[in-house]
Amino acid sequence: MLFDLDDCLMAHSRAVAIGLARARAETGGAVAAADDAAELRRWRDLEEHHYGRWLTGEIDFIEQRRERARAFLAPFGIVPTPDEALAWFDRYMVGYRASWSLFDDVLPALGALEEAVRGIRLGVITNGDLAFQTEKLEAIGLADRMEHVIASGEVGVAKPAAAIFELAASAFGVPVASCAYVGDRLRTDATGADAAGMLGLWLERPLETLGVPVEAGIVPPGVVRLTSLLDLPSALAAI
Repeated sequence: MLFDLDDCLMAHSRAVAIGLARARAETGGAVAAADDAAELRRWRDLEEHHYGRWLTGEIDFIEQRRERARAFLAPFGIVPTPDEALAWFDRYMVGYRASWSLFDDVLPALGALEEAVRGIRLGVITNGDLAFQTEKLEAIGLADRMEHVIASGEVGVAKPAAAIFELAASAFGVPVASCAYVGDRLRTDATGADAAGMLGLWLERPLETLGVPVEAGIVPPGVVRLTSLLDLPSALAAI
């Protein structure tokens, strides 16, 4: 059983909102006075855009952080140097890191899953930097429960490409078809896993108030829809 990390196991968007609010307050002036909801949506859009540029290899991991800070500050007439942009992002990271936490359904769901499926093996497939994502797993207390962590930054291919799901199955030494994968994104996670030959499960978490748009799209026939990880054991049992 494989999981996405951000906004599936870890409350990433909640931590993003807290980190941004702290960085804006410390910056002061017009940055602090701007509309909270609008600025959070804009920050999340910048995260999607520039993080995506890193995933495709257009820029490196540190530069995508600089680019996000530069673009966020630009409407306020602030033009930071590269070092200043990274320093601003580091201020954001203080609040973000301090707010890493599990969703409430994670531990009960993992316990129920391990009880229902004896000998089940757990892992993570994440579009991210391996060291950074491992740090998150350690902070939220899941590192020891995940047998393998497959990170795009380490293997050189990102979800929804079939290759990253195939690499995860290979790490466990099992066929792709014997794996299930659950994530909060329909196309990137569930549909990608389904297309690669895994059981794809789409976890619809209500994150709109945290700047995450509702994801639209056709759900493939083989994809299972969940509203909570607590539904995972029964969903697997029904297949």
